[in-house]
Amino acid sequence: MPHRTTALEETDAPADRPVETLDVADLGPPEPLRRTLELLADLPDETVLVQRNDRVPQFLFPKLEGRGYAHDTAETDDGVVTAIWTGEGDR
Repeated sequence: MPHRTTALEETDAPADRPVETLDVADLGPPEPLRRTLELLADLPDETVLVQRNDRVPQFLFPKLEGRGYAHDTAETDDGVVTAIWTGEGDR
């Protein structure tokens, strides 16, 4: 999928890890936050989660940082892409 790769390349996410995508653009608050955190809890640490949203998930960022995740956001023509990953030795 070239679209996903292009958006992910616009972030600082590690390029050598598996990627899981979660599209929450059609969901109202607080569902994007809840679904993202639930999925992260189930993913292997080496996986980068790419969240697609229609807005910057500003309330998600402090929760990610509190759990030891790094993140970077890029705006695209289709919305907002936030890459979320664990750092080395984090979590």
